[in-house]
Amino acid sequence: MQEALFYEKLEDEKVRCLLCPHECLLNEGKIGICRVRKNISGELYALNDGIISSANLDPIEKKPLYHFYPGSLILSIGSYGCNMHCQFCQNWDISQPKDSNFNLQPIVPTSEVIKTALNQKENIGIAYTYNEPIVSYEYVMKTAAIAKENGLKNVMVSNGFINQEPLLQILPFIDAWNIDLKAFDDSFYKRLTGARLAPVLETLKTVRRSNAHLEITMLVIPGENDDANEFKQMVDWLANELGEDTILHLSRYFPRYRHQSAITPAHKLLEFYNIARQRLHWTYVGNIELDIGSNSICPKCQNIVVWRKGYHTAVRGLDEAGNC
Repeated sequence: MQEALFYEKLEDEKVRCLLCPHECLLNEGKIGICRVRKNISGELYALNDGIISSANLDPIEKKPLYHFYPGSLILSIGSYGCNMHCQFCQNWDISQPKDSNFNLQPIVPTSEVIKTALNQKENIGIAYTYNEPIVSYEYVMKTAAIAKENGLKNVMVSNGFINQEPLLQILPFIDAWNIDLKAFDDSFYKRLTGARLAPVLETLKTVRRSNAHLEITMLVIPGENDDANEFKQMVDWLANELGEDTILHLSRYFPRYRHQSAITPAHKLLEFYNIARQRLHWTYVGNIELDIGSNSICPKCQNIVVWRKGYHTAVRGLDEAGNC
């Protein structure tokens, strides 16, 4: 366990967590919405600190990140817990632990993660992923700081549901983000994730203003967030607020956890792809093999500059500065 950052002590041994917009008010002995931050005798502790649920050397495209060192590999680690409760979660077994028995697992020191990352051939850094890395904030911050000192890149794959102060403190250590924008409808967020849309939009704007690389993923779920008019509003917001060079990934949905909609039809992904391409230069389609939506095509010369087939990648026609 590690005493948490970003909380305040209150009367009667209560604490209020200030890490994410839930700002859970916890009596002694209670655990937050994320299921991994607990009030112990009037102090807030991260129960999952140093506990690794998953570790793999992944293609960077799997995050997905298509414009950040394409074709490279990255050590990807996850823990337990999440500050959203998505009914369609792909990794629900680690994001929604039913109890805190996971903290009986051995602690993996930051030094061991760094050593592993440095010893992996062709590895560019560390991705904090699989569950929600925001709820492992203290461990991610420690690891990312040392990784950066050792010349490693840091990547966050996140839902973006974080308060601004902790976000601003961790931003200098993170080189690239992939943030889920699950819908452009607050009622969707409240009903299917237990969170809210507005803080995610603020996170996107803050990350975009920083020096960090940003890509965005939307899981297209039939009957939930697949309204074309709503999606067009989202695309317009992205183009107007973040810029037309915003990178958007549209991902095919498959039934998971507590949500059993039909698999996203290919024609819906193609429809959304065409809508997005009217405002955004870089739009991709994932979790499905189509004739379009995987290659990076220069918006000026229309040539393929990065070819992709699944996770196989080839950079074509770019100079050392990344120009075609």
